[in-house]
Amino acid sequence: MDEEYDVIVLGTGLTECILSGIMSVNGKKVLHMDRNPYYGGESSSITPLEELLEGPPESMGRGRDWNVDLIPKFLMANGQLVKMLLYTEVTRYLDFKVVEGSFVYKGGKIYKVPSTETEALASNLMGMFEKRRFRKFLVFVANFDENDAKTFEGVDPQSTSMREVYRKFDLGQDVIDFTGHALALYRTDDYLDQPCLETINRIKLYSESLARYGKSPYLYPLYGLGELPQGFARLSAIYGGTYMLNKPVDDIIMENGKVVGVKSEGEVARCKQLICDPSYIPDRVRKAGQVIRIICILSHPIKNTNDANSCQIIIPQNQVNRKSDIYVCMISYAHNVAAQGKYIAIASTTVETAEPEKEVEPALELLEPIDQKFVAISDLYEPIDDGSESQVFCSCSYDATTHFETTCNDIKDIYKRMAGSAFDFENMKRKQNDVFGEADQ
Repeated sequence: MDEEYDVIVLGTGLTECILSGIMSVNGKKVLHMDRNPYYGGESSSITPLEELLEGPPESMGRGRDWNVDLIPKFLMANGQLVKMLLYTEVTRYLDFKVVEGSFVYKGGKIYKVPSTETEALASNLMGMFEKRRFRKFLVFVANFDENDAKTFEGVDPQSTSMREVYRKFDLGQDVIDFTGHALALYRTDDYLDQPCLETINRIKLYSESLARYGKSPYLYPLYGLGELPQGFARLSAIYGGTYMLNKPVDDIIMENGKVVGVKSEGEVARCKQLICDPSYIPDRVRKAGQVIRIICILSHPIKNTNDANSCQIIIPQNQVNRKSDIYVCMISYAHNVAAQGKYIAIASTTVETAEPEKEVEPALELLEPIDQKFVAISDLYEPIDDGSESQVFCSCSYDATTHFETTCNDIKDIYKRMAGSAFDFENMKRKQNDVFGEADQ
């Protein structure tokens, strides 16, 4: 370990593993350490079930049939994480299934999010005239091209607010709720008064992701999300990255305000740059809120989802008098993460009150009866500086959203600060002739 590295990475969460993979592909000498004996940090999948439950009842089946994600998220089929997986060819280590449906909560009931024009016209979410207006809006979004003013229809992507765009198409509050929260996937309503371009691009991402597989825009890896950091860790190792699990970090060594190395078990590994999650540098991060996640084990699919083996339910904040949405991610034995006939539903939201469990009640009511539940309340941390002086680059905690787009934005942002140039997916491409120890498959 007493060596000089370009980059040392602490923690094997998804953000850290992707960055260590990219750095290795780009020819950097990387040392990757984790104090835990397993991969994934906060974004790992727990197996066997005995790790969660002491002496699980017989009805839970075999403990080793379970892989329970600590942080539930799906992948947008056309989103940034899938792009990263494809460019790095990490897809060869993983298998994915399409999530069967996306649902939205309105007036105490759940409805399928209309994903095509035909579904929109048949949906009970809207009245007859509303459907026509919504269809016009979807056609406008589909044709919108920020580089072609002919497609703007009087909307200025940089200055017209999304509120004004909704007004232009005369969309009612319920439709605004599910468009902003179930299609554009915003957690709050702050976006309404911001320029509309970001929202239009988010709805386009949803539609394009949906167009890939048809049932929903989301994918999920067999055996759980813990497979993702491991896939990128393999990528880093192929390019000469060194991995050490179960390795305590005693000290991060600074000289003149700049990182120069990491001390572990009496040895010092030197480095020019350091990437880590907030748990390794508590004095360089600030708390930015809390997320509550409740893992529920069920013996039945969720009611009114057509017995889906997997789905997402979004409860827009307006429907339950909150500032942030409540999410439910449900997966099951069909994804090799639970015993036969069992389902895992995870409800999560940003904490707003002193009684977080009460806040997710609307979601838990949809899941009844629940066999077992586990409550986790996590603090969200963000770095207090951008790392330009110290060369210590810290990731943000994983938020309450049910997709990886915010995580990928964090990865791109850290890359830009480290490399001094904007992130480009081309940087992630495997070089054709230097794949060590892997014959072409």
